[in-house]
Amino acid sequence: MNKSVSVKVYHGYGHTHNLVVYGHVFKHKAKTTQVYSNNLFVNIIHLLRLFILKPYPFVQIRLRFASQIIYNKTEADGFFKFEFEAEEEVKAGWHAVTVEAIDENGKILHAGSGEIYVPHITQYAFISDVDDTVMISHSATLGRRLRELFIKNPHTRKTFASAAKHYQQLALAHTKAEQPNPFFYVSSSEWNLYDYLLETFKFNKLPNGAFLLNTLKRWKDLIKTGKTGHEGKLLRVMRILDAFPNQRFVFFGDNSQHDPQIYTSIAEKYPKNIEAIYIRNIRPEKEAETRTLLKKVEVNKVYTCLFSNSDEAIEHSKSIGLIS
Repeated sequence: MNKSVSVKVYHGYGHTHNLVVYGHVFKHKAKTTQVYSNNLFVNIIHLLRLFILKPYPFVQIRLRFASQIIYNKTEADGFFKFEFEAEEEVKAGWHAVTVEAIDENGKILHAGSGEIYVPHITQYAFISDVDDTVMISHSATLGRRLRELFIKNPHTRKTFASAAKHYQQLALAHTKAEQPNPFFYVSSSEWNLYDYLLETFKFNKLPNGAFLLNTLKRWKDLIKTGKTGHEGKLLRVMRILDAFPNQRFVFFGDNSQHDPQIYTSIAEKYPKNIEAIYIRNIRPEKEAETRTLLKKVEVNKVYTCLFSNSDEAIEHSKSIGLIS
C-alpha cells in the first residue's frame, strides 16, 4: 500500500433499499492523533493538522459491503459518495464497510473502514444541528468561534446544560432501549472536524448517530470554518427525509444562522413528515423574527418550541407527549 495515500470513511446510513456512504481520499494528510491536553499549543497544533491535507481527485475507489463490491471515483476535492441497494436484507444496527483506493492496475493504494447505520423502524427520527444547538461554539462571532476551536479539545468542549439529558430521553421516545430512535447530526462544520466532533459527542454522552458535515477546507481557509451557504445544509436534511419517508422527524437548531428558515421551509412543504421544530434562542435580537417563522408552520399542526435552555425544551417535549 502507498503510505502517503489515506482513505477516510464516515458513518453511513440507510436501509436495505437505500444505503449511503461518504468519505474522502487524500494524497497526503497530516497525522492527527488527538492528545487530550489542557496545553494551548498542543490543541492549536492538533487543530491546524486537521486542515493540512491534499485531496486525491478522480481516483478509482472500491466499496466492499457484505458480499457486494461497488466501484466509483472521487470528486475533484477527493470526496466520494456511494448510494446503493443491498442484495440481502440488512438488519437494524451498525454494519462494517470498507472502501479501497486503487490505481489503474487495480493495486490497492489504501483501504479505510467505516460503518453503516441502519435504524430500527421507530415512530420518530431526530435531525440536529451541532454548533450552538448542542455544543457551545459562538458561531456568529468569528473570533470567539476560533477561540473555542483553538483552546479546547473534545474533552473540554462545553455542551449546553441538559442537552445530553434531553437527547438521551428522545432516543428512547416511544421505543425500547434496544431499538433507539435514530439521530442525524447535520452541521456547517467541515469534514475536517469529523473525528473531533465524534469524540466530543461520545465524551458528553450524546446519542450515537450519523454526521453529515460541510465541504472539506484547507489550512488557508481555516478562518472561514463553519461558514457556508444554507443551501447545502437544506439538501443534506432533505436527503435524510427522502431516505426515511415513514418516520416522523423532529428538528433541533438555533437562531444564530439559518436553521429557522431551513426547518420551517421544509415543514411548510412536508408537514406530515415533521412532528416538531426546536430552536435554541442564541440571538435574542432575532427572537421576534424566529417566532414569526415558527408560527407559520404551527397552522400545519407542527409543534414548535423556541427555548433558551434545554430544561425548557424537555418540559415542552413532555407537554406534547414526545417524552414521558
